[in-house]
Amino acid sequence: MKAFNTMSRAVRFGSLMMVAGLGMSGLAHAQDDSKGTVTLAYVEWASEVASTNVVRAVLEDMGYDVKMSSLSAAAMWQAVAYGDADGMVAAWLPTTHKNYYEQTKDKVVDLGANLDGTKLGLVVPAYTDIDSIEQLDDKADSYGGEIIGIDPGAGLMGLTEDVIDDYGLQGDVKLRSGSGATMTAALKSAIQNHEDIVVTGWTPHWMFSRWDLKYLDDPKNVYGDAEHINTIVRQGLEEDMPAVYEFLDNFHWTPEQMGEVMLMNQKEGSDPYENAQKWVDEHPDVVKEWTADIQG
Repeated sequence: MKAFNTMSRAVRFGSLMMVAGLGMSGLAHAQDDSKGTVTLAYVEWASEVASTNVVRAVLEDMGYDVKMSSLSAAAMWQAVAYGDADGMVAAWLPTTHKNYYEQTKDKVVDLGANLDGTKLGLVVPAYTDIDSIEQLDDKADSYGGEIIGIDPGAGLMGLTEDVIDDYGLQGDVKLRSGSGATMTAALKSAIQNHEDIVVTGWTPHWMFSRWDLKYLDDPKNVYGDAEHINTIVRQGLEEDMPAVYEFLDNFHWTPEQMGEVMLMNQKEGSDPYENAQKWVDEHPDVVKEWTADIQG
């Protein structure tokens, strides 16, 4: 389990005060003004990095300190279920995280979708002469017989293992695990060299704005139909932090809005937290919809 990222907006402000010569008293005052600490769990997917940082920025504007915990998908669900995290905005349902939800549903509170219209599947460059998962076995030589995946604990990887079994690809096709970053790096390299490649993909993702890509048909529907991303919180949050609970319950945005933040995050040297703050500052009407009627 990676350490919590404790660089909240309040701490950054306090650090600046210290640099300016105002000393530890300024930092202590900034922390004393906090309404409490909220811990958000997330997975290192481009979509969840974007959404969790936006939620963090809004909560800090509401007066809370926020810690972000980057975890595997399984650990993320467990953290919320057992109270190590207050919530997450990264639950892909009903298919990708189905097993995690089934294991923890009696210990968490599902606040419903915060984003609709997601998709999972195998993705190739548009120029690739493969259109269906059924063709992967016969054309394995063209792409090296590897499906480039992401972190091994991701629900998408489990579904892809099912794809390999259900389509009878066990002999010539292997699934290679890695991370979201290594997957997109491999995709970028292949496209630059006009080579074929097969990767695990999902929408929303910035790669569809960067390159001309296509999903492979899935006639067996192993990846399922369109999904939604839900907000899940720990039991007791509504009583402990009603304003936080209400904001998380109100939080909902579109794939296009999420895509704006994800594209900002792809600029070299940019910081996802700073990009989220910028997006929040530039979209006050959206933020108002999430927070306008919250008391306290």
